Amino acid sequence: MLKPGARQRGPASPRSPRLGRAAPAGLFFLSARCSRSCLAPAAKKSQRQLGPCSRRGGEPPARRSCAAAPGCAAVQWGRGDGSSRPDPPRARSGARAPPPAPLPSAPLRPGALSHVLATCEITCSYAAKPEPAPSARPSWQRPPHADKRIKVAKPVVEMDGDEMTRIIWTFIKEKLILPNVDVQLKYFDLGLPHRDQTGDQVTIDSALATQKYSVAVKCATITPDEARVEEFKLKKMWKSPNGTIRNILGGTVFREPIICKNIPRLVPGWTKPITIGRHAHGDQYKATDFVVNKSGTFKMVFTPKDGSAAKEWEVYNFPGGGIGMGMYNTDESISGFAHSCFQYAIQKKWPLYMSTKNTILKAYDGRFKDIFQEIFDKHYKTEFDKLKIWYEHRLIDDMVAQVLKSAGGFVWACKNYDGDVQSDILAQGFGSLGLMTSVLVCPDGKTIEAEAAHGTVTRHYREHQKGRPTSTNPIASIFAWTRGLEHRGKLDSNPDLMKFAQTLEKVCVETVESGTMTKDLAGCIHGLANVKLNEHFVNTTDFLDAIKNNLDKALGKK
Repeated sequence: MLKPGARQRGPASPRSPRLGRAAPAGLFFLSARCSRSCLAPAAKKSQRQLGPCSRRGGEPPARRSCAAAPGCAAVQWGRGDGSSRPDPPRARSGARAPPPAPLPSAPLRPGALSHVLATCEITCSYAAKPEPAPSARPSWQRPPHADKRIKVAKPVVEMDGDEMTRIIWTFIKEKLILPNVDVQLKYFDLGLPHRDQTGDQVTIDSALATQKYSVAVKCATITPDEARVEEFKLKKMWKSPNGTIRNILGGTVFREPIICKNIPRLVPGWTKPITIGRHAHGDQYKATDFVVNKSGTFKMVFTPKDGSAAKEWEVYNFPGGGIGMGMYNTDESISGFAHSCFQYAIQKKWPLYMSTKNTILKAYDGRFKDIFQEIFDKHYKTEFDKLKIWYEHRLIDDMVAQVLKSAGGFVWACKNYDGDVQSDILAQGFGSLGLMTSVLVCPDGKTIEAEAAHGTVTRHYREHQKGRPTSTNPIASIFAWTRGLEHRGKLDSNPDLMKFAQTLEKVCVETVESGTMTKDLAGCIHGLANVKLNEHFVNTTDFLDAIKNNLDKALGKK
């Protein structure tokens, strides 16, 4: 708000009400401009989100220097609807920016107003309209190192998440990725409040966008239970966004440990990585389960579409209360799972093991075993023989015992539930859940979605809400970005992008091996009861700053 007699910076838009004033009913305009400063909370320098203007009767938030986003040319409310969000142009250090031209007001649809006012996310220069070509862009708008940033030809889908990982995700994007990579991000807000507001349509839209652009990076998200429904006042208990995305995309989730030499393993014999390929469709994750409270008969019926006679199976005759479940999978999905696993093993040049319990589920698990063997014999046996690797089916209980005795260096194909459980065992056995990559590889061989293998770190987020520092491991979230960008580089034949992703991964590992790490990793070495802040571990922001400094050195910026 301008004081009487104060000089206004730049011309005001005649059609745009000031922030904090009411817009006409049914329509909300937002127009703002910035000359080397941006709207942000004055009290919290590192955050770029704020609530609706409530101070001093709706006065606009304080201005501060654009240290976080130099050269900001515009301000736009983020809506999380998949609009592209090119990174902001940045002013050159020491250069005085001429006043920008007036920006047109952008009306939001009436239904979006409540969400805008609820989140009030201000993002500098993340406009849905494409940026002008570099030759047409005024010199004062050009970001520092503009010519040094790696150009990416095609977009990447970004799926935002929840709680502590959402906070870390923003830092990674703004401090590690966008200053070095010129990439168009198709943004989808998969935070639980926005999923609830959209009836989970945003999750479906993000999966469809991934099919279109072939590469997605995803932040960890909340899968609500009864307590979360009450906490967030949800319309319903929404399903796992990961499950929704995987059932649309199909394919296999490959999880692989990130190995740091100084992090001891709970299974010391694991000297090589072990990759789990988890089938990402059906079984318990698309099952129908129920509770019965009286005696009765549970039956399954299959009715063919061709009009032939239905088939019926009696599952159980309940004498009283109990539980039941029906689940399924498809030949198409199992075949895609098999192809993904064989292709991944060839890429790694590692043997492949497939585990089931076909001795008990003779038809269900037996179908997995038969399809894998048929596809291997027909399509991959010759290539496996050339590489001197092999494929073998084993019973799940036998396989678990063999894994513990092995040195590693193989791919383990698991059904959906088995992969969910065993991947966490592997992660902890190699040191930490925070040191595990997770990539969904689709049967087409080109579409992937990369994410962290852990959750939203709720316990740390509660501490963060109280204003207390945390020591949260961001490495798995960083690797979600790097694996996505590396694959984008492969698809686009962009070796510079691939090298950047590999460099950032190497920097993360070397930072830990140099002795700078978060509390969970320090606990692996010294025991959680014995570790001390700034002696054995650092807090979240200090660790991320250390990675940024080391990355800048590796890229020749320092």
